[in-house]
Amino acid sequence: MYQEYQENFNHVKLEKGMYHLANKSFLQALEEADASSAYENTPLAGLDAYERQLKRFDIRVSGVNCDKVEKFFTTTESAVLFPEFIRRAVMQGMEESVLPEITAAVTWSESNRYQGCALTDTTAYSTTTAGTAMPVSSILESANISTIEKYGRIVQASYEAVRQQRLDVFALMLRRIGKQLAESITAKALVIMKNTANATKTTVAAKDFAYSDLAELYGNFKSFNMKALLVSPGVMAKILVMDQMLEASSEDVTEIRLPFGTKLINCSQMDDTILLGVDTDFALEQIQSSDVILETDKLIDRQLDCIGISVNVGFRVLMTDAVKMIQFSS
Repeated sequence: MYQEYQENFNHVKLEKGMYHLANKSFLQALEEADASSAYENTPLAGLDAYERQLKRFDIRVSGVNCDKVEKFFTTTESAVLFPEFIRRAVMQGMEESVLPEITAAVTWSESNRYQGCALTDTTAYSTTTAGTAMPVSSILESANISTIEKYGRIVQASYEAVRQQRLDVFALMLRRIGKQLAESITAKALVIMKNTANATKTTVAAKDFAYSDLAELYGNFKSFNMKALLVSPGVMAKILVMDQMLEASSEDVTEIRLPFGTKLINCSQMDDTILLGVDTDFALEQIQSSDVILETDKLIDRQLDCIGISVNVGFRVLMTDAVKMIQFSS
């Protein structure tokens, strides 16, 4: 039985056109030709269709025996796998940013202008009596339109320069590019949240900033929960030396939490005058009109001299009370 599955992924026809199918990614095209569901309870369970193609061409992208970039170009078919390798490395870097942590929902849009819905929910939730109209919560089209913007980077790397590089080292460089790209996207998300929270911000003299201000910010969340506090590295350092933080320290260094449970997130895009409290379950909607876009034909043809990597992204705040802000005064 296993031999039959092996024969299947060994005979998938790989070609450039698989990257240009309407409303279908390269991985989706591969999965249609070689469904992962067929490999349950086999030695290949857990691999997706792309990873099975790497196995087919014996391309090792990590580990002691990691191959070099040129291994992708052993055949014309194996070269078709190279753009997906780059996309995955860039995406891994993007996912290592704080953006996934602070995003409540991701919406895909076919247009670069997006008009979502808004919840009006100001009437108190209470008991009702017979014959009395029930309180109303309205979900209507938003009055504001979000603009989706393009973020991108040109990567210059001639094939001759990278062909002898180990794939894991090359992937690290691509991950770094992806992470930096996500940092610039995160900066835009923070601006959107700051603008929303500006109307209800709390102002604190920088020299008087204390733990009590953090507790007060937490208390400003009424029907929401301040699950994250976004701060600059400088403000992070001030919070970490507060007596209350020293008393609440633990052996778990994978994440830092305030004594009342809020996760402290270090954001290099924040300046030293702002702290943002966020209910990450309800605050931010990320709108995308594209996945990471690569110039796949050039990559397959080893024309790496000038490769564009881009993604189209926008943001809006879903529920304004899910974001609160402290601003320092001089």
